[in-house]
Amino acid sequence: MSLLPISIYPDPVLRRKATRIENIDDEEIQVLIDNMIETMHEAPGIGLAANQVGRPVRLVVLDLECREPGHGLLVLINPELISASGKTKSEEGCLSIPGYFSPVTRYEQVEVRGQDREGKVIEIEAGGLLAICLQHEMDHLEGKLFIDRMSALSRDIFKRRWKKKLKEEGEQEQPCLD
Repeated sequence: MSLLPISIYPDPVLRRKATRIENIDDEEIQVLIDNMIETMHEAPGIGLAANQVGRPVRLVVLDLECREPGHGLLVLINPELISASGKTKSEEGCLSIPGYFSPVTRYEQVEVRGQDREGKVIEIEAGGLLAICLQHEMDHLEGKLFIDRMSALSRDIFKRRWKKKLKEEGEQEQPCLD
C-alpha cells in the first residue's frame, strides 16, 4: 500500500463528476481502495472520495470509529442516495480544503445504496455523523464541495481568505476560484 497525494482546492479534478465503476474485481480498483484507506487514516480524516486523490471514479471510504464507536471502516462503490429526510446543520471540513471549517446544512437521515469491495449490494440507513459524512463524500463524486453548500456571503468570504492563504504559501495566484 502507498499514500496518495490529496488534491487541494481549486484542483480541477475536485469538480469532475465521477464515473461509475463497472469492474469492482479489477486489481487496480482494489489497490486504489487500500491506498485510499491508508491515505485517509494518515491524513488523518474520517472520509475520502476517489476524486480527492485524482481518480474521478465512484468510490468513497469512511471510518468514523475514532468519533463514533461502532461505525468502523466502510468502503462504498457506486453509492446512490435512495431517500433523505429532515435537516441538520453541523460544522464541516475537508481534506481538500485543509484548515477551513464552516457550518453546512444537510439531510438529517439518509438511505444510501452501493456495493462493498466484493461487489455485494449494501444499503445503509444513517443519521448523525455517518449521514453527514456519506453526503459529504457523495457530493465529491458529483464534483461538489462543502463550500458549495454555504451561503453566497460565506462562500465569498472563504474565496477571499483562501486566495490570500494560497498567496501567502507561495502558490501561484488562481485567477478564478470558481
